[in-house]
Amino acid sequence: MSASHAKRIFIVAGEESGDQLGVKLMRALRASAPDVSFSGIGGKAMMEEGLAPLFSMDDIAVMGFLPVLQRLPLLLRRIAQTAEAVVAQQPDVLVLIDSPDFTHRVAQIVRKADPKIKIINYVSPTVWAWRPGRAKKMRAYVDHLLALLPFEPQAHVDLGGPLCTYVGHPLMERLADLRPNEAEAVQRQTPRLLLLPGSRRSEVTRLLPVFRETVALLVNTIGPVEILLPAVDRLAVLITKQVRDWPVPVKILRGEADKYAAFRTARAALAASGTVTLELALAQVPFVAAYKVNSVEAMIARRVVRLSSVILPNIILGENVVPEFLQEDCTAQNLSAALVPLMRGDVARDVQLAAFDHVDELMQVPAGESPSGLAAKIVLATV
Repeated sequence: MSASHAKRIFIVAGEESGDQLGVKLMRALRASAPDVSFSGIGGKAMMEEGLAPLFSMDDIAVMGFLPVLQRLPLLLRRIAQTAEAVVAQQPDVLVLIDSPDFTHRVAQIVRKADPKIKIINYVSPTVWAWRPGRAKKMRAYVDHLLALLPFEPQAHVDLGGPLCTYVGHPLMERLADLRPNEAEAVQRQTPRLLLLPGSRRSEVTRLLPVFRETVALLVNTIGPVEILLPAVDRLAVLITKQVRDWPVPVKILRGEADKYAAFRTARAALAASGTVTLELALAQVPFVAAYKVNSVEAMIARRVVRLSSVILPNIILGENVVPEFLQEDCTAQNLSAALVPLMRGDVARDVQLAAFDHVDELMQVPAGESPSGLAAKIVLATV
Protein backbone atom coordinates (compact mmCIF):
# COMPACT_ATOMS: atom_id res chain seq x y z
CA MET A 1 0.00 0.00 0.00
CA SER A 2 1.45 3.35 -0.99
CA ALA A 3 1.60 6.30 1.37
CA SER A 4 -0.81 8.19 -0.91
CA HIS A 5 -3.44 5.46 -0.79
CA ALA A 6 -6.76 6.96 0.36
CA LYS A 7 -7.93 4.98 3.36
CA ARG A 8 -11.23 3.15 2.84
CA ILE A 9 -13.06 2.25 6.04
CA PHE A 10 -16.26 0.24 6.29
CA ILE A 11 -18.11 0.97 9.56
CA VAL A 12 -21.09 -0.95 10.94
CA ALA A 13 -23.08 0.58 13.83
CA GLY A 14 -26.25 -1.19 14.84
CA GLU A 15 -27.93 1.13 17.34
CA GLU A 16 -28.07 4.74 18.55
CA SER A 17 -25.15 4.46 20.99
CA GLY A 18 -23.04 2.95 18.22
CA ASP A 19 -24.04 5.78 15.93
CA GLN A 20 -22.68 8.28 18.47
CA LEU A 21 -19.41 6.37 18.80
CA GLY A 22 -19.21 6.06 15.05
CA VAL A 23 -19.58 9.75 14.28
CA LYS A 24 -16.86 10.68 16.79
CA LEU A 25 -14.57 8.05 15.29
CA MET A 26 -15.26 9.36 11.77
CA ARG A 27 -14.35 12.90 12.83
CA ALA A 28 -11.17 11.76 14.58
CA LEU A 29 -10.14 9.72 11.53
CA ARG A 30 -10.72 12.66 9.21
CA ALA A 31 -8.62 14.87 11.48
CA SER A 32 -5.64 12.52 11.00
CA ALA A 33 -6.36 11.32 7.46
CA PRO A 34 -8.38 13.94 5.55
CA ASP A 35 -8.66 11.75 2.44
CA VAL A 36 -10.32 8.87 4.29
CA SER A 37 -13.58 7.54 2.83
CA PHE A 38 -16.38 5.78 4.64
CA SER A 39 -19.06 3.27 3.76
CA GLY A 40 -21.24 1.00 5.83
CA ILE A 41 -24.23 1.29 8.18
CA GLY A 42 -25.01 4.02 10.66
CA GLY A 43 -27.68 6.31 11.99
CA LYS A 44 -28.52 9.99 11.76
CA ALA A 45 -25.26 11.31 13.24
CA MET A 46 -23.05 9.24 10.95
CA MET A 47 -25.17 10.14 7.94
CA GLU A 48 -24.79 13.84 8.73
CA GLU A 49 -21.03 13.23 8.80
CA GLY A 50 -21.20 11.93 5.24
CA LEU A 51 -21.95 8.21 5.50
CA ALA A 52 -24.33 6.88 2.84
CA PRO A 53 -25.70 3.81 4.64
CA LEU A 54 -26.15 0.48 2.92
CA PHE A 55 -29.61 0.30 4.50
CA SER A 56 -31.47 1.87 7.42
CA MET A 57 -29.93 1.18 10.82
CA ASP A 58 -33.49 0.72 12.12
CA ASP A 59 -33.57 -2.64 10.34
CA ILE A 60 -31.05 -4.09 12.79
CA ALA A 61 -31.61 -1.95 15.92
CA VAL A 62 -33.57 -4.58 17.82
CA MET A 63 -33.15 -6.00 21.34
CA GLY A 64 -34.78 -8.81 23.26
CA PHE A 65 -35.48 -12.44 22.38
CA LEU A 66 -38.99 -12.06 20.97
CA PRO A 67 -38.32 -8.90 18.87
CA VAL A 68 -35.23 -10.57 17.38
CA LEU A 69 -37.21 -13.73 16.60
CA GLN A 70 -39.96 -11.74 14.92
CA ARG A 71 -37.46 -9.91 12.71
CA LEU A 72 -35.09 -12.84 12.16
CA PRO A 73 -35.57 -13.27 8.37
CA LEU A 74 -34.77 -9.58 7.77
CA LEU A 75 -31.79 -9.69 10.15
CA LEU A 76 -30.33 -12.71 8.36
CA ARG A 77 -30.70 -10.97 5.01
CA ARG A 78 -29.02 -7.83 6.35
CA ILE A 79 -26.12 -9.86 7.79
CA ALA A 80 -25.52 -11.50 4.42
CA GLN A 81 -25.96 -8.20 2.55
CA THR A 82 -23.49 -6.40 4.82
CA ALA A 83 -20.83 -9.11 4.59
CA GLU A 84 -21.22 -9.25 0.80
CA ALA A 85 -20.77 -5.48 0.55
CA VAL A 86 -17.61 -5.56 2.69
CA VAL A 87 -16.01 -8.29 0.59
CA ALA A 88 -16.99 -6.54 -2.64
CA GLN A 89 -15.64 -3.15 -1.55
CA GLN A 90 -12.34 -4.47 -0.16
CA PRO A 91 -11.93 -1.78 2.52
CA ASP A 92 -8.62 -1.30 4.31
CA VAL A 93 -10.37 -2.08 7.57
CA LEU A 94 -13.79 -3.13 8.79
CA VAL A 95 -14.84 -1.42 12.05
CA LEU A 96 -17.69 -3.05 13.96
CA ILE A 97 -19.32 -0.96 16.68
CA ASP A 98 -21.16 -2.84 19.43
CA SER A 99 -24.33 -4.87 18.51
CA PRO A 100 -22.34 -8.12 18.68
CA ASP A 101 -25.22 -10.42 17.74
CA PHE A 102 -25.27 -8.71 14.33
CA THR A 103 -21.73 -7.43 13.80
CA HIS A 104 -19.92 -10.59 14.87
CA ARG A 105 -21.87 -12.68 12.39
CA VAL A 106 -20.84 -10.23 9.69
CA ALA A 107 -17.21 -10.50 10.83
CA GLN A 108 -17.24 -14.30 10.71
CA ILE A 109 -18.52 -14.33 7.14
CA VAL A 110 -16.04 -11.65 6.02
CA ARG A 111 -13.08 -13.39 7.65
CA LYS A 112 -13.94 -16.67 5.95
CA ALA A 113 -14.49 -15.02 2.56
CA ASP A 114 -11.41 -12.77 2.66
CA PRO A 115 -8.95 -13.20 5.55
CA LYS A 116 -6.89 -10.22 4.31
CA ILE A 117 -9.49 -7.68 5.43
CA LYS A 118 -8.54 -6.32 8.86
CA ILE A 119 -11.36 -6.30 11.42
CA ILE A 120 -11.59 -4.01 14.47
CA ASN A 121 -14.31 -4.40 17.06
CA TYR A 122 -15.17 -1.17 18.91
CA VAL A 123 -16.83 -1.96 22.29
CA SER A 124 -16.20 -5.29 23.96
CA PRO A 125 -19.08 -7.71 24.41
CA THR A 126 -19.75 -8.33 28.09
CA VAL A 127 -17.75 -11.57 28.16
CA TRP A 128 -16.75 -10.72 31.74
CA ALA A 129 -20.42 -10.95 32.76
CA TRP A 130 -21.82 -13.80 30.71
CA ARG A 131 -21.00 -16.12 27.80
CA PRO A 132 -17.23 -15.94 28.49
CA GLY A 133 -16.54 -18.43 25.72
CA ARG A 134 -17.15 -15.66 23.19
CA ALA A 135 -13.77 -14.11 24.05
CA LYS A 136 -11.72 -17.00 22.70
CA LYS A 137 -13.97 -17.38 19.64
CA MET A 138 -13.40 -13.71 18.77
CA ARG A 139 -9.70 -14.34 18.20
CA ALA A 140 -10.58 -16.04 14.92
CA TYR A 141 -12.23 -12.99 13.37
CA VAL A 142 -11.22 -9.86 15.35
CA ASP A 143 -7.73 -8.37 14.89
CA HIS A 144 -8.04 -5.67 17.55
CA LEU A 145 -10.67 -4.96 20.18
CA LEU A 146 -11.20 -1.40 21.45
CA ALA A 147 -12.50 -1.41 25.03
CA LEU A 148 -14.54 1.27 26.80
CA LEU A 149 -13.94 -0.01 30.33
CA PRO A 150 -10.51 -0.17 32.00
CA PHE A 151 -10.72 -3.77 33.25
CA GLU A 152 -11.67 -5.27 29.88
CA PRO A 153 -8.16 -5.79 28.40
CA GLN A 154 -7.19 -7.99 31.36
CA ALA A 155 -10.51 -9.83 31.13
CA HIS A 156 -9.70 -10.78 27.54
CA VAL A 157 -6.21 -11.89 28.52
CA ASP A 158 -7.72 -14.13 31.21
CA LEU A 159 -10.34 -15.53 28.82
CA GLY A 160 -8.03 -16.00 25.84
CA GLY A 161 -9.64 -13.24 23.79
CA PRO A 162 -8.18 -11.09 20.99
CA LEU A 163 -5.71 -8.22 21.35
CA CYS A 164 -7.59 -5.61 23.40
CA THR A 165 -6.77 -1.97 24.18
CA TYR A 166 -8.57 0.37 26.57
CA VAL A 167 -9.26 3.56 24.62
CA GLY A 168 -11.57 5.21 27.16
CA HIS A 169 -15.29 5.63 27.57
CA PRO A 170 -16.96 8.40 25.51
CA LEU A 171 -18.28 9.88 28.75
CA MET A 172 -14.70 10.93 29.54
CA GLU A 173 -15.11 13.48 26.74
CA ARG A 174 -18.16 14.94 28.49
CA LEU A 175 -16.88 15.59 32.00
CA ALA A 176 -17.46 19.33 31.59
CA ASP A 177 -21.16 18.60 31.01
CA LEU A 178 -21.36 16.33 34.05
CA ARG A 179 -19.35 18.27 36.64
CA PRO A 180 -20.80 21.32 38.44
CA ASN A 181 -19.28 24.76 38.49
CA GLU A 182 -18.92 26.55 41.83
CA ALA A 183 -22.46 27.92 41.86
CA GLU A 184 -23.98 24.58 40.83
CA ALA A 185 -21.98 22.74 43.50
CA VAL A 186 -23.67 24.91 46.14
CA GLN A 187 -27.07 23.79 44.83
CA ARG A 188 -26.15 20.20 45.68
CA GLN A 189 -26.77 21.08 49.30
CA THR A 190 -30.52 21.35 48.62
CA PRO A 191 -32.74 18.23 48.87
CA ARG A 192 -32.98 17.59 45.12
CA LEU A 193 -33.45 13.98 43.96
CA LEU A 194 -32.82 12.83 40.39
CA LEU A 195 -34.99 9.96 39.15
CA LEU A 196 -33.70 7.89 36.21
CA PRO A 197 -36.14 5.04 35.50
CA GLY A 198 -34.48 3.94 32.24
CA SER A 199 -34.83 4.63 28.54
CA ARG A 200 -37.03 1.68 27.59
CA ARG A 201 -40.79 1.47 27.98
CA SER A 202 -40.57 -1.81 29.92
CA GLU A 203 -38.11 -0.27 32.41
CA VAL A 204 -40.25 2.80 32.97
CA THR A 205 -43.50 0.88 33.46
CA ARG A 206 -41.88 -1.52 35.97
CA LEU A 207 -39.83 0.99 37.96
CA LEU A 208 -41.95 4.15 38.18
CA PRO A 209 -44.59 2.67 40.51
CA VAL A 210 -41.81 1.59 42.90
CA PHE A 211 -40.14 4.99 42.56
CA ARG A 212 -43.45 6.67 43.42
CA GLU A 213 -43.71 4.82 46.73
CA THR A 214 -40.03 5.37 47.42
CA VAL A 215 -40.40 9.13 47.06
CA ALA A 216 -43.43 9.12 49.36
CA LEU A 217 -41.48 7.27 52.07
CA LEU A 218 -38.46 9.51 51.61
CA VAL A 219 -40.51 12.69 52.03
CA ASN A 220 -42.15 11.28 55.15
CA THR A 221 -38.69 10.64 56.60
CA ILE A 222 -36.65 13.73 55.68
CA GLY A 223 -39.24 16.33 54.63
CA PRO A 224 -39.78 18.13 51.28
CA VAL A 225 -37.73 16.93 48.29
CA GLU A 226 -37.51 18.41 44.81
CA ILE A 227 -37.90 15.67 42.18
CA LEU A 228 -36.29 15.93 38.74
CA LEU A 229 -36.92 13.32 36.06
CA PRO A 230 -35.17 13.53 32.66
CA ALA A 231 -37.32 11.84 29.99
CA VAL A 232 -36.29 10.69 26.53
CA ASP A 233 -38.61 12.14 23.90
CA ARG A 234 -40.23 8.86 22.89
CA LEU A 235 -41.29 8.16 26.51
CA ALA A 236 -42.09 11.68 27.69
CA VAL A 237 -45.86 11.32 27.24
CA LEU A 238 -45.94 7.99 29.06
CA ILE A 239 -43.82 9.31 31.95
CA THR A 240 -45.84 12.53 32.27
CA LYS A 241 -49.03 10.50 32.49
CA GLN A 242 -47.60 8.11 35.10
CA VAL A 243 -46.33 10.83 37.47
CA ARG A 244 -49.40 13.05 37.19
CA ASP A 245 -51.00 11.77 40.40
CA TRP A 246 -47.82 11.46 42.49
CA PRO A 247 -48.06 12.91 46.03
CA VAL A 248 -44.92 14.96 45.29
CA PRO A 249 -44.65 17.21 42.19
CA VAL A 250 -42.25 15.84 39.56
CA LYS A 251 -40.41 18.17 37.19
CA ILE A 252 -40.07 16.45 33.80
CA LEU A 253 -36.91 17.46 31.95
CA ARG A 254 -36.58 17.26 28.17
CA GLY A 255 -33.36 17.29 26.18
CA GLU A 256 -29.75 16.53 26.95
CA ALA A 257 -28.86 20.02 28.19
CA ASP A 258 -31.52 19.94 30.93
CA LYS A 259 -30.57 16.38 31.84
CA TYR A 260 -26.92 17.26 32.43
CA ALA A 261 -27.87 20.44 34.27
CA ALA A 262 -29.80 18.20 36.66
CA PHE A 263 -26.75 15.97 37.06
CA ARG A 264 -24.72 18.99 38.08
CA THR A 265 -27.13 20.12 40.79
CA ALA A 266 -28.74 16.94 42.18
CA ARG A 267 -28.10 15.94 45.78
CA ALA A 268 -28.62 12.23 45.04
CA ALA A 269 -30.24 9.95 42.49
CA LEU A 270 -32.35 6.82 42.14
CA ALA A 271 -31.47 5.09 38.89
CA ALA A 272 -32.14 2.05 36.78
CA SER A 273 -29.14 -0.14 36.10
CA GLY A 274 -27.30 0.85 32.90
CA THR A 275 -24.83 3.33 31.46
CA VAL A 276 -26.51 6.11 33.43
CA THR A 277 -24.93 4.68 36.59
CA LEU A 278 -21.49 5.45 35.16
CA GLU A 279 -22.68 8.95 34.25
CA LEU A 280 -23.72 9.48 37.86
CA ALA A 281 -20.40 8.24 39.21
CA LEU A 282 -18.43 10.53 36.91
CA ALA A 283 -20.77 13.41 37.81
CA GLN A 284 -20.12 12.58 41.48
CA VAL A 285 -23.80 12.17 42.33
CA PRO A 286 -24.34 9.54 45.06
CA PHE A 287 -27.10 7.16 44.06
CA VAL A 288 -29.06 3.99 44.66
CA ALA A 289 -29.60 1.55 41.78
CA ALA A 290 -32.74 -0.46 41.06
CA TYR A 291 -33.87 -2.88 38.40
CA LYS A 292 -36.70 -5.29 37.64
CA VAL A 293 -37.33 -7.58 34.68
CA ASN A 294 -39.98 -10.20 34.02
CA SER A 295 -39.71 -13.58 35.72
CA VAL A 296 -38.38 -15.41 32.65
CA GLU A 297 -35.58 -12.88 32.07
CA ALA A 298 -34.73 -12.96 35.77
CA MET A 299 -34.46 -16.75 35.75
CA ILE A 300 -32.14 -16.70 32.71
CA ALA A 301 -29.99 -13.92 34.19
CA ARG A 302 -29.50 -15.79 37.47
CA ARG A 303 -28.19 -18.79 35.54
CA VAL A 304 -25.80 -17.06 33.16
CA VAL A 305 -24.57 -13.79 34.72
CA ARG A 306 -21.25 -14.24 36.52
CA LEU A 307 -21.10 -10.98 38.50
CA SER A 308 -21.71 -9.95 42.10
CA SER A 309 -22.95 -6.57 40.85
CA VAL A 310 -24.69 -5.26 37.74
CA ILE A 311 -23.67 -1.63 38.38
CA LEU A 312 -20.82 -0.36 36.21
CA PRO A 313 -19.12 1.74 38.95
CA ASN A 314 -19.15 -1.30 41.26
CA ILE A 315 -17.74 -3.54 38.53
CA ILE A 316 -14.97 -1.05 37.72
CA LEU A 317 -14.09 -0.68 41.40
CA GLY A 318 -14.28 -4.40 42.13
CA GLU A 319 -16.43 -3.75 45.20
CA ASN A 320 -20.09 -3.02 45.82
CA VAL A 321 -20.01 0.60 46.97
CA VAL A 322 -23.30 1.63 45.37
CA PRO A 323 -26.32 -0.17 46.87
CA GLU A 324 -28.37 -2.03 44.26
CA PHE A 325 -31.77 -3.62 44.67
CA LEU A 326 -32.87 -6.09 42.02
CA GLN A 327 -36.10 -8.01 41.43
CA GLU A 328 -37.81 -8.91 44.74
CA ASP A 329 -35.36 -6.66 46.63
CA CYS A 330 -36.45 -3.68 44.55
CA THR A 331 -38.95 -2.34 47.08
CA ALA A 332 -39.83 1.17 48.18
CA GLN A 333 -38.73 0.36 51.72
CA ASN A 334 -35.25 -0.76 50.63
CA LEU A 335 -34.74 2.09 48.17
CA SER A 336 -35.92 4.78 50.57
CA ALA A 337 -33.78 3.46 53.44
CA ALA A 338 -30.69 3.56 51.20
CA LEU A 339 -31.46 7.06 49.92
CA VAL A 340 -31.94 8.69 53.32
CA PRO A 341 -28.22 8.77 54.32
CA LEU A 342 -27.27 10.01 50.84
CA MET A 343 -29.70 12.91 51.10
CA ARG A 344 -28.75 13.74 54.69
CA GLY A 345 -25.01 13.58 54.12
CA ASP A 346 -24.12 10.65 56.34
CA VAL A 347 -21.05 8.42 56.03
CA ALA A 348 -22.58 6.44 53.15
CA ARG A 349 -22.52 9.59 51.04
CA ASP A 350 -18.83 10.24 51.76
CA VAL A 351 -17.97 6.62 50.95
CA GLN A 352 -19.59 6.85 47.54
CA LEU A 353 -17.95 10.18 46.70
CA ALA A 354 -14.50 8.83 47.60
CA ALA A 355 -15.16 5.74 45.47
CA PHE A 356 -16.23 7.89 42.53
CA ASP A 357 -12.88 9.70 42.70
CA HIS A 358 -11.25 6.30 42.24
CA VAL A 359 -13.55 5.47 39.28
CA ASP A 360 -12.40 8.71 37.70
CA GLU A 361 -8.74 7.76 38.17
CA LEU A 362 -9.23 4.27 36.74
CA MET A 363 -10.97 5.57 33.64
CA GLN A 364 -8.48 8.26 32.68
CA VAL A 365 -6.82 8.19 29.25
CA PRO A 366 -3.35 9.65 28.56
CA ALA A 367 -3.13 13.44 28.88
CA GLY A 368 -4.01 15.23 25.69
CA GLU A 369 -5.83 12.22 24.27
CA SER A 370 -9.52 11.47 23.81
CA PRO A 371 -11.28 8.11 23.49
CA SER A 372 -12.24 8.74 19.87
CA GLY A 373 -8.73 10.00 19.10
CA LEU A 374 -7.12 6.89 20.58
CA ALA A 375 -9.56 4.67 18.69
CA ALA A 376 -8.75 6.47 15.44
CA LYS A 377 -5.00 5.99 16.00
CA ILE A 378 -5.45 2.24 16.36
CA VAL A 379 -7.67 2.05 13.28
CA LEU A 380 -5.09 3.92 11.18
CA ALA A 381 -2.21 1.89 12.64
CA THR A 382 -4.08 -1.28 11.63
CA VAL A 383 -4.42 0.06 8.09
